[in-house]
Order: sequence, then C-alpha cells, then structure tokens
Amino acid sequence: MGQTIVEKIAQTHLAEGPRRPLRAGDFVSIRPDHVMTHDNTSAVMSKFKAIGAQKIHAPAQLVFALDHDIQNQEEANQKKYRAIEAFAKEHGIDFYPAGTGIGHQIMVERGYVLPGSFVVASDSHSNMYGALGAVGTPIVRTDAAAIWATGVFWWQIPRSVQVVLKGRLPEDATGKDVIITLCGLYNHDEVLNAAIEFSGPGISSLSMDARFTVSNMSTEWGPLVAWFPVDTAAIDYLYGVLQRLKRLGINRFGEADLDAWAQNPLQPDADAAYSARIEFDLSQVSPHVSGPDTVQVMDSLAEMQQKKIAIQKAYLVSCVNSRVEDLAAAARVLTGKRVAPTVKFYVGAASSWVQEEAERKNIWQTLLDAGVIPLPPSCGPCIGLGTGLLEKGEVGISATNRNFKGRMGSRDAHCYLASPEVVAASAIAGYIHATNGAFTRVPPREYREFKAAVPAAEKVGILAGFPECVHGRLVFIPQDNLNTDAIYGKDYTYRDDMTPKMMAEVVMQNYDLQFASRCNAGDVIVGGFNFGTGSSREQAVTCLKAKGIPLVIAASFSQTYLRNAYNNGFLCIEVPELIARLRQQFGTEIQAKEKTIIPGDEIDVDFTSSTIQWRGERFNFPALGSVPQSLIIAGGIENLVAKRLGLNEDCVRRDAGNI
Repeated sequence: MGQTIVEKIAQTHLAEGPRRPLRAGDFVSIRPDHVMTHDNTSAVMSKFKAIGAQKIHAPAQLVFALDHDIQNQEEANQKKYRAIEAFAKEHGIDFYPAGTGIGHQIMVERGYVLPGSFVVASDSHSNMYGALGAVGTPIVRTDAAAIWATGVFWWQIPRSVQVVLKGRLPEDATGKDVIITLCGLYNHDEVLNAAIEFSGPGISSLSMDARFTVSNMSTEWGPLVAWFPVDTAAIDYLYGVLQRLKRLGINRFGEADLDAWAQNPLQPDADAAYSARIEFDLSQVSPHVSGPDTVQVMDSLAEMQQKKIAIQKAYLVSCVNSRVEDLAAAARVLTGKRVAPTVKFYVGAASSWVQEEAERKNIWQTLLDAGVIPLPPSCGPCIGLGTGLLEKGEVGISATNRNFKGRMGSRDAHCYLASPEVVAASAIAGYIHATNGAFTRVPPREYREFKAAVPAAEKVGILAGFPECVHGRLVFIPQDNLNTDAIYGKDYTYRDDMTPKMMAEVVMQNYDLQFASRCNAGDVIVGGFNFGTGSSREQAVTCLKAKGIPLVIAASFSQTYLRNAYNNGFLCIEVPELIARLRQQFGTEIQAKEKTIIPGDEIDVDFTSSTIQWRGERFNFPALGSVPQSLIIAGGIENLVAKRLGLNEDCVRRDAGNI
C-alpha cells in the first residue's frame, strides 16, 4: 500500500515512530522545519520556563511574529511585546515586530514554507502553508514549548481525503467562493480532522493567492492539513520570494531548489489509501455568502442580493484575503466610487510588503480615495481586537475566515463572509450586493466514502511503566460531539481551588447528573464521534484522571482534546468498529433513554497486540508505540521534556488550566 502526501512528508520529518512506512493513525514524533508563534509567544515562554528549560534546542526552527493585538498601546501589552523581542534577541530567533504583518503571511512570503516541508504554528490557520506543497498544521502552546526545548513534537497522522478539482473557475468567481462553497456543501464533518489533498486539472485555474485563501479557510471546514501540489504557479511564486530574499541578503533556498521542485514535484503514491474522495467542479462555482454567524450555511449572491440586507461595517483584513490580488480586486470595484455614508469599510494588508506593493501599483490609493479606513497589517477586528468592531445590532460583511457569533465584536451583531469583490460592492451599496450581476451555480455534491482499513493487529514492545493491558467495566456514552463543557463545566474551569477529589465529583455534570455517582475508578469510558469537541480546557481531561478513569475509547476525538489528553498523560484510543458494535447491540431506543449505558460487563484492552476484547469479539486499534507510551509514563509532555533535558521533574509546573 502506497502513501498519501501527509504520510510521505511525515516520514521525511520522523524523529521517532514505527519502523515501517507510516500510515494514518500512527503516533509519531516529528521534527518540523519551523514553528511560528505570535502574540501567544509570551504564553509559550512561560511554559518553556516552567519546564525548566534554559536553552532553545534549534533557534533556526523558531519564528516570532507579533500580529494579533498590535493596536493595543497599553503598557501591559507593550511590556509583553518588549519581553518577546528581548527573548528572541537573547536566543537568536527570527523576530518580526508589530507592523511587519500577519504571521502566516510572513511565513510564506519570507521563505519559511517550502515544498515538502513540515511547518507548524500555535494558530489554527497554519493550514495555509499547504498552498505551497507543505504540511502546515496547528499545534497548541504546550507543543510549541516542547519544540523550543527539544526540536520535536508528537503527532498522530490523520486520515486523508482527496479533493479532485475539475473544470475551470469562472471569471465571476474567486478562491473565496470555492472555500465558502466547500464549507457549505460538505457541512456534516466529512473532512473533520482529516488531511486534504487537492488534485485535478482545475488547480491550474487557481492563482496562488486563491490557493492561500482556500488552504487558510479550510480550517473552518474542519481539516488539519490542506495540501496543494507544486506546479508552475507555485514555482513562479517561490521565484518571487527568492528574489525578494536575495535583495535582503537572506539565503533560505536557491534556484537549484526551484529546479528540483519543478522537475520532481512531490506527489502521493498511485495506490495511496484515502478515507474519502470529493469531486468538485470549479466551473459550477458562483459567488456565495456564508452566514450569518456560521460558515456551514451559504447562500448564492443572487439570493442574498434580493434580500437587500443592510450592512453597517465591511472588512477586508486578515490572513485569508488581504494579499495584493485581493486588494486589487476590491480596488477595481471601488474605482471612481465611494463607500456608502452608512458604512464603515476597514482595510488592512496581510503584511507591510503587501501594502508596499499595493501602494506601488496605486491600488492602496484607490482604496483610500473611495473612503476606506486603513488599518495596520495585522489581525485586528478579525479576532475582535482594535478598531472597528461590530456593535450591538450591527451587520457586517467580511472577507475574513470566521464569522462566529461574537468573534468580531458584539454577540448581538451578525456577520457574513464573502469575497473581496462582494465586500467592496456591498460597502458601496450599503447592503449585500453583487459586483456585476449575480448567478446561482452550485457544483453537484460528489462525495464517496471508502471503507476504512481496520488496523492490523500489531505486536508492540511495552516500555517500563506502561501497562500491558487495561481491564475494566465498560461505560458507554453514546452521544457524538460530546463537548468539553459537558465533561467539565464552565462553572469550575476558572476556579483555582478545585482539588482532584472535587473535580471527580463534578465530572460529566453537564452531560449526566448521575454520571459521577454511577461511574467508578477503573471504569473504561467508550464514547462516540468527535469526543471532546469545543473549548480547549485541559480540565476536561484531568477531571477524568481525577475520577480514576484509565482511558477513553471513542470512535474519534477532537484533535485538541486528543492533544490535551496525551499532553497530560491520559490514554485515548480510536476504535470506531467497537462503537458501531455497541450501538448495534444496545439500539437507538435504549440510547435515547439513557445518557450513560453501563451494561455490567467488562472490556479488555491489550496494548501488546493492539486489540480489544469485549463479549468474545475482538477489535483492533492503531498501535501505541514508544511515542505515546513515553507521554503516558512521564505523566505528560512537560514532564517528558524535563526528563529528556535531564531536569528534576519536581521543577515542572503542572498547569491544568486553559491552553
């Protein structure tokens, strides 16, 4: 069986893992080429110091870019910024001060992201790096601190979904319309926590800026990776990066590298195994609008225009749609026109380089002449910071990547997402409006799911301190998408006085009030799909540890929950076949009556053979090799890092708060 792209790139960056070709489900230790942190660098510094680390393992891996709250001139924020800059200078780390641009844009335009590279960031929109043929994926701050200290982080290789792009994108549609349509058309978790591989002849009709938009906003669609193959457009883009870096005297790659990428582009194997395939006809894409307040609902611009939804604010900012092509598209719409007097239109470039190029081409002046309100190259209102937030009762239309309720201001406001052209046209009209007429085209839904290959039973060497098996009473929680608030309620999340005993008494309280009294230490929880979705609170893991639960088995996990679990030394394994069997056994009627099903029998989990035994049936799960075992034995990533650095584990501060 061949390998997918994500499996291939992970293989070339493998620091520790199975001694065989990697496949989906494998737990591995990865040595990424780069790790980017932004304003949250301060929080990562705290975690790094709490571990007891004194030295950055590989300074060349790290990139700091201040971009989120740069409009905030309060002394507390400026002090934080100065501390980050001083830390970067002390350790020889590449540092980009406030005003340079948004971190993700800096990563691609400054040559940190290259074909076949593995690049991570403590920010969810790291998927954007896939537009240049890299694996780009988000990590949490604890992972970033681990990379700083050791150069590596642990990762579970995701399943891959192939998205075949057919046809050519029409002139009236944009890359933003492509990703809006994908989010709206495939909105039932078809690609949740997957790696997307884009392929097909339609790719050639997408500019690089369009690919950055699609990869970036794929985060809202659900995948962890959104990869595009390297073609002429990507090579041309990288050639431009190379020339700019040469002028600065920076050497990250050369023309020989460009030739190698052009002549031998990285591709998946012909017999690679995918969990699903989507065929998407670009020729049928038309301008669409997401929302309000969700990317899972879309309407054609033709339909929206008829509703004449008045807007008070418009936005062309953020890492998804503020590059030169986007600014130029808005400028074409605004040429010779003015923003409506009832609308405030905020525009910020993705980086200072982007703004300089827009100024050179007279794009920026065209925007200013039309009455836009310029913002510095940063995140700003996209994440509810700085000037121009939505106020109570207002409606906004934005070329950003998220329109979640309350994200860009008041929870009593509404936000729609659209392309830069539509945002500009709407700012002129005063209501959601098309540029030059509007069409209603939607690609047909072409989705094919493949039967997942059941992991082969695999013999595993067990490290000292890791259990060979777990034997306990089965406790079935059939609900899918069980969120972290249900596992550990918000009323306790920010309380510092919660002891392990107190945490155990309120576990699952928001899901089943009887759970804590019915469930015992040693019970094995079996859950549904996307277990632990929602906020990133670590207590949703540590409360189960406090209750004495040895592990959770689920059909699938929220990736944030899974990372928090292993980072806190808590076992989680995915066995969808077992959950399917339990549902078949107990039926939907019993599941509807009982939130927690405790049939009374026990379950055996054998880690030496990667198998589960229940009622005489056997189920396999992905082998847990040395990487996850080491995390469990150490009690979590911070202790493991301290141990590998030869530090006293007592110096490690175990922080069970929010990431």
